[in-house]
Amino acid sequence: MPSRRRAPKALFEIELIPAAKGSRAAAQNLYRQLRDAIHDGRLPAGARLPATRAAQTHFGVSRNTAAEVYERLLNDGLLLARGGSGTFVAEARPASPRKTARRKVAAARVNPFWLRDDVRAAIGFWRDDAAPAAVGERVIDLRPALVDSRLFPHDVFRRVATQQLRAQERKPAALKSPQGNQGNYHLRAAIVKQIALTRAVACAPDDVLVTAGAQQAFDLLARVLVIPGETIVAVEDPGYPPMRVAFAAAGAKLVPVGVDAEGLRVDAIPSGARVICLCPSHQFPLGVTMSARRRRALLEFARDTGAVVVEDDYDGEFRYDASPLAALRTPAAADRVFYVGTFSKCMLPSLRLGFVVAPEWALPSLIAAKNCLDWHCPTPLQTMVAAFIAEGRLARHVRRMRQVYQQRRDLLLAQLRARFARQLEPIASAYGMHISAFARGDVDVERVAQRLAQRGVKVHSLGRYYLGGDARPGLVFGYGAVDLGDIRRGMDALAEALTPADR
Repeated sequence: MPSRRRAPKALFEIELIPAAKGSRAAAQNLYRQLRDAIHDGRLPAGARLPATRAAQTHFGVSRNTAAEVYERLLNDGLLLARGGSGTFVAEARPASPRKTARRKVAAARVNPFWLRDDVRAAIGFWRDDAAPAAVGERVIDLRPALVDSRLFPHDVFRRVATQQLRAQERKPAALKSPQGNQGNYHLRAAIVKQIALTRAVACAPDDVLVTAGAQQAFDLLARVLVIPGETIVAVEDPGYPPMRVAFAAAGAKLVPVGVDAEGLRVDAIPSGARVICLCPSHQFPLGVTMSARRRRALLEFARDTGAVVVEDDYDGEFRYDASPLAALRTPAAADRVFYVGTFSKCMLPSLRLGFVVAPEWALPSLIAAKNCLDWHCPTPLQTMVAAFIAEGRLARHVRRMRQVYQQRRDLLLAQLRARFARQLEPIASAYGMHISAFARGDVDVERVAQRLAQRGVKVHSLGRYYLGGDARPGLVFGYGAVDLGDIRRGMDALAEALTPADR
């Protein structure tokens, strides 16, 4: 008869102070210490507690005393008993009574910037507080900038990754100081070829700094370009909130600049601005493309005033019914423009890889700031992505996803125009993975978004993207993470969410 498999022994190394020998308060003493360890996180959710038969070894009390204490903690909702497996710290636990005290300590010791509600809301951009969908209801995620990871060629990437790991087994990377490391050379060379073909950006591998995603690129640029309390940074309004936070945290004076059908309003940029942040190819969130006239005006403004431009090209690979448009960073503007790219949209967000193409004069400082943060991005991951690009796998994937996203875009746009022309005005867009629409009349878009969330449909209202006070109401519909059927169901839910007055 096969032996019954035993559960592994719990690793329990919490220091407990035993009660005095012979004390009648042994149970209360153990209960209090275990309760406090759970509340303050020394015993995290899911941690397995020792079996009561080992109580003498771990707690210095009898098995009956330990069982009594466990029962009290079970009744408190702090523990969960699983038959045949053991006793575990509960995943959902009552709030710790110490949280209020912690908030007071934070207010006294933490930089007040990070305690501001607007800052935490902006950097927690993807966290939604809307009412959850009904239990069992399928969620349709129409939020922007999401990627359909289901269609990524995971099997191909796995083979490429395995080949790179085997190569590193045969020839391990030399143990060198990462000081000055701006990213794996093969990855930087692959990036140069990729953006030359897709975005007409001409540069060399030595112009590229590899970062942990676009967000770290913004943080590095803010650290290097901003003099706290002095530097004026012009940002698009509406724009991408997490990028604004990076510059505000560095001490910049943010100035919101409006966006119209031609992109950023260059005439509204203050003359004292020294950094200008924008998404010229596919503005986030409106989706407009900056006109050639405005691009020329922006670069002339930068030359005349000594300002620099941060170009965020987060999804420029996905172009549909328009002629190719070069990035702002041309050879003539290479000394003024910082080009920021990411692999989150064209590959996978979980890779956490991005890059900055920077002017020569700024690279040493950017590399030093990167080294200060984390030395460098993981080398094995960089070599995997480099090989994936060099073998033409990324180009093939982007071509496929262009077709997929265009079908979704066309369906969404057709639905908005045919069914909601009286309530919403879609904004023309030739790039990306989302469509925005301004509200017509008195449509309460915040209420509509909340009703959609209750129906299991996630959308964003335009209001969350504005920094200034003059926010134009509207909705943002992403199609990156939904199929055609989900789009139709989402539009049906939108029709139900609109009140008779909206119609």
